[in-house]
Amino acid sequence: MLSILGRAQRGLPFCDGLTRRSFLQVGGAAMGGLALNQILQMEAAAQTGHSHKAIINIYLPGGPSHIDMWDPKPDAPSEIRGEFEAIPTNVPGIRISEMFPKVAAMMDKFAIIRSLSDSDGAHDCHQCMTGRKKTSRDPAGGWPSSGAWVSHMEGQVNDAVPANMALMYRTGNRTWGEPGVASFLGPAHDPFNAVGRKARERSDSLVLQGITLERLQDRDSLRASFDGFRRDIDSAPQMEMLDAYTQQALGILTDSKLCDALDLSLEDPEIVARYGTSDEKFQRDGAPKMIENFCVARRLVEAGARYVALNYSRWDWHGGDGLNFPRSREEMPLLDQGLSALITDLHERGLDQDVSVVVWGEFGRTPKINNMNSRDHWPRANAALLAGGGMRTGQVVGATNRYGEEPADRPVTFQEVFATLYHNMGLDAGNVRYFDRSGTPRYPIDPGVEPIRELI
Repeated sequence: MLSILGRAQRGLPFCDGLTRRSFLQVGGAAMGGLALNQILQMEAAAQTGHSHKAIINIYLPGGPSHIDMWDPKPDAPSEIRGEFEAIPTNVPGIRISEMFPKVAAMMDKFAIIRSLSDSDGAHDCHQCMTGRKKTSRDPAGGWPSSGAWVSHMEGQVNDAVPANMALMYRTGNRTWGEPGVASFLGPAHDPFNAVGRKARERSDSLVLQGITLERLQDRDSLRASFDGFRRDIDSAPQMEMLDAYTQQALGILTDSKLCDALDLSLEDPEIVARYGTSDEKFQRDGAPKMIENFCVARRLVEAGARYVALNYSRWDWHGGDGLNFPRSREEMPLLDQGLSALITDLHERGLDQDVSVVVWGEFGRTPKINNMNSRDHWPRANAALLAGGGMRTGQVVGATNRYGEEPADRPVTFQEVFATLYHNMGLDAGNVRYFDRSGTPRYPIDPGVEPIRELI
């Protein structure tokens, strides 16, 4: 619940009892009594903007098996091939796992990268959020996330929806639930994370309760008068930052776009049903199977978000963590349904040229099945699925060797994937530099890294 009016403060009888910036108080123990603009300083957001292209980054925590999904090896021995058949798709010559019949039926709208070659090997979403290895030499404060770069370079579409949005649940394994930071780009470009530890923890804290828009605007005028009084003694950069956060808070509170985008009850029930039924239970130390968040991501883009990152379920199955093939039969059909629904939605709404989608995990899985009928970590080969963004889909980029052990043709890096996504946004990310806190020039993509030529 949101309470705009602050409590009267003893000894500070300003007008109607409001203290400086106390008008934006969030009620309830869950928020700890923080002002919304303070929460926004932690969750953060972006500033003004113009044209609207977008990226949806779907992260599968734990490292899904490339062989059991997008890179089947039907001619390999059974201890490598596994239990699943390779089925044809609607693109001649492309075969994928039988667990993805809906994606197979619309393979012309997807592109598979089978030769992702530089996985860090850490159980961490960092590389899927930044394109950089966790072990790389970081600038002070770390590398900005891809969403922060997009927010900084493109700005905000409207005042109500931050450019850099996240639906990243806080996971038991912390590194599976971090959407990244803006670092030297400034906290205004940090992701605004709309979910927390509870699967349904969403928009209720953003809704105006018991106050009219006119009264809120009057309170803002009052706040501005007190800020002006202190402006000479507050440091200019600090005050400017507070003003930006306060303005963003007002944008969210006085416009229903963000809350409406997060509210699936406002979506056509037949559209929501396409995605499948979510499971709010957290998958051990991973994220819940909130497949409906794929639909929420699309709604956020329509409302004005330029970038949406989300984590979905848990894909780390060794044996003790759950057997690979039974868990695959449980998880993969729902992912198949959700992905096909999302891409169908984008095409039906005419968003397929403007919205890029990437689906991936931090690494692949061992080609050889272990003694518990499962696959272990395997950073030497990884795969990704892409769609939308005006890309040339209906193709496979790269290949692994006969056993899926390592790229045999056209190795692709995480940075090349991000270079492609930025290119789809109309951004020349390899030639635009920004300076970190030490004055060192930094680039969203290292100079010389090019978009994947087959896709653009």
